[in-house]
Amino acid sequence: MELTELTELADELYALAPDEFTKARNERAKALRAEDKELAARLGKLPKPSTAAWVVNMLARYQAEQLTRVLDLGAAMRQAQQSLDGDELRELSRQRRQLTYAVSTEARRLARDLGVRVSDAVTAQVEETLRAAMTDEGAAQAVRTGQLVEALTATGIEDLDLTQAIAVPEAIGISARPVEKSTAADEEHGEQKPQLQVVPDAEADSRAVEEAERALKGAEDAAQAADKKLAKARRRVAKLEARSLELAGQLEEVRRRAGELEHELERVDDELGSAEDKRDRAEESQGEAVATLEKARMERERLRG
Repeated sequence: MELTELTELADELYALAPDEFTKARNERAKALRAEDKELAARLGKLPKPSTAAWVVNMLARYQAEQLTRVLDLGAAMRQAQQSLDGDELRELSRQRRQLTYAVSTEARRLARDLGVRVSDAVTAQVEETLRAAMTDEGAAQAVRTGQLVEALTATGIEDLDLTQAIAVPEAIGISARPVEKSTAADEEHGEQKPQLQVVPDAEADSRAVEEAERALKGAEDAAQAADKKLAKARRRVAKLEARSLELAGQLEEVRRRAGELEHELERVDDELGSAEDKRDRAEESQGEAVATLEKARMERERLRG
């Protein structure tokens, strides 16, 4: 069995829609049995991906550039953590929140365009998988393969065990075959630099002194106004932070329950795949039994005649 052949076949299978996966896998494994039993056996055991894993696999194929932006940002964050650059890490964390939300939202839209409606719970798992890929280098490589079978979660403390999360672990280091590239151009937002004003030195005459006094008064008024705005902004931030923590707690509970339901759905899907396999084998056995019965009847008729 050639590993490259297995990875290529897996790449083709995990590019399919969820409702096409099981049938295509079984048909290709069956066609390979006479030629390569080992390859057929491994191919036939490839698990159907969860919905969240399938969405991430589609990102790797249809939105490779967007996914690369996510993974590159993750690499930059890991480097900042190693160098203990707090300012850079805070800025990168802000970018991570924005980017993972934007890309997971785009992934949901991509899934819909491909004919699969994705729930909020699945979208949350997609976003968590992207965060895991930004935190863990191994997870990033797994995501690039486009062969995930389940969503990923990383704590950033221990390396992820990817043996059950990717269809062909040996495919680590290989990128999924892109279907099309995103044509969406990134918008650049430039910041306008403040204009600096040079205050001339005071003249010896009274007019210059008066101008300096007016300038000082204006600066004091502006400073007081700025203090009021700052105080108001801080109160607003404190209020929103409290509300954010409250909503985060509520969302965490919803995600936990959604995760339980998602795992239950995956378990049923796995049992369905196994049941389909048993049905296919039973159909083959039944066909063989009918053929044997017919042959026995014909032999009996021949002997009677």
